[in-house]
Amino acid sequence: MPAALAPVIAACGLAVGNREFVFSRAVLALGVALALQVGTNFANDYSDGVKGTDSERVGPMRLVASGAAEAKSVKIAAYLSFLVAALLGLILALLTTPWLIALGAASILAGWFYTGGPKPYGYYGFGELFVFVF
Repeated sequence: MPAALAPVIAACGLAVGNREFVFSRAVLALGVALALQVGTNFANDYSDGVKGTDSERVGPMRLVASGAAEAKSVKIAAYLSFLVAALLGLILALLTTPWLIALGAASILAGWFYTGGPKPYGYYGFGELFVFVF
């Protein structure tokens, strides 16, 4: 979560320094960042779990691979998290600039297709690049 929050907090610091800080926008941006991170985590858990990628995993328990949650439930949790990000992002875009809608859509797609879909980019060496960009 710190990686999701740090850019928003840094932007808030810049806004304060420029006397352009708006609390409601900061809260919305933090909500979007958190929802995107949570959605991406659920999407990765789901995709890796159904593909069997996490079957030999060392480290923290994964919901689907460990059997702690059904794949369908984790997939729904990912969708709901992305929906929250989209709704909060839409409000933020309406208050600021419409280009945030395209950025939000790209962020959701990047979160899902990191390990999801037929050719997940996270398995082909592009993961770090996309994590940095998004």
